[in-house]
Amino acid sequence: MGWMFDAMDVGLLSFVLAALAVDMHLSKGQLGWLASLNSIGMAVGAVVFGMWADRIGRKHVFIITLLLFSIASGLSALATSFAMLMVLRFFIGMGLGGELPVASTYVSERVPTHERGRVVVLLESFWALGWILAALIGYFVIPDHGWRVAMLLSAAPALYALYLRTGLEDDRPSANARAAVDPWTVRFARLWADEHRRSTVVLWVLWFTIVFSYYGMFLWLPSVMIGKGFPLIKSFGYVLLMTLAQLPGYFTAAWLIERMGRKFVLVVYLTGTAVSAWLFGQAETQHALLASGALLSFFNLGAWGALYAYSPENYPASIRASGVGTAAGVGRIGGILGPLAIPFLGAQGWSTGAIFALFAVAIAIGAVTVLALGRETKGQAA
Repeated sequence: MGWMFDAMDVGLLSFVLAALAVDMHLSKGQLGWLASLNSIGMAVGAVVFGMWADRIGRKHVFIITLLLFSIASGLSALATSFAMLMVLRFFIGMGLGGELPVASTYVSERVPTHERGRVVVLLESFWALGWILAALIGYFVIPDHGWRVAMLLSAAPALYALYLRTGLEDDRPSANARAAVDPWTVRFARLWADEHRRSTVVLWVLWFTIVFSYYGMFLWLPSVMIGKGFPLIKSFGYVLLMTLAQLPGYFTAAWLIERMGRKFVLVVYLTGTAVSAWLFGQAETQHALLASGALLSFFNLGAWGALYAYSPENYPASIRASGVGTAAGVGRIGGILGPLAIPFLGAQGWSTGAIFALFAVAIAIGAVTVLALGRETKGQAA
């Protein structure tokens, strides 16, 4: 549920951006900075809360991050200026960025080895449910009631966080006793020790390329559809249909990950994402846009599921949340650059096809890195 609410807030941003452009007369550059500031907050939150989770436990940090982005989302409905929105999006991003690596680490440590990959991918599948909720709100609420009501709805997870305080078991694994006294600088240095350096390089490249392309492409989907001549309400409907394709992407990845391994799923689904991104950029007809957009959702979100299953398995428990959080933080740098790419490159004369080809190349780099340097972690003890 926490994962779903996280996705709902990120998904709502893509629909809110399109509505803000009309309501507050914001330029594409301002919208790009709004999305990127969200990612700056996610980068900070992933590193800070990831490190903190190795010290005070995953459960407590999970609840703190859920409260942070829920309350800030609700307050953003009251924003009266672009500057206020910028500040609140930063805090929303901190909560969002901190929750995801901590939640995946928490779950991966509580699942039997032979089911861990499948269960974490299924956890990630709730990202699709969150996006579907966001798309429904974007389709049914924003056109009639405005973006402020949509942001008020995104404050609902705060109530769920209060339940989690008693509904989740406490977590301070004995393996994390060392992290409780090690300062963050020592834990960071351990990520680059000989036994972990290769994994850290692979994860940093993988996270950067996936996050760069994902936030560059998906946050702008409604705006890209409008740019291709579809009205706002129709564009939201098309994005909702394309978002539904995320679920089979997750479920097939969950089925394959314990049979074929983490590397196989990552390489295949990243390659599919790269091809789909190129096809979407070249599409001009309604059917071509829907088909390529559905394939993009299918492969990209399947790759995300494998990423969250794979990342915690590269580190021992004492630095696991720190390692995943830091990799996610590096990825969020890509999330800062990705949303800025479309308005910046568009101003330089790049076509939509050329911009999406750039995203395709970035994803391909991630696939090659995993294939050449990544180690298989299937069946590895926690």
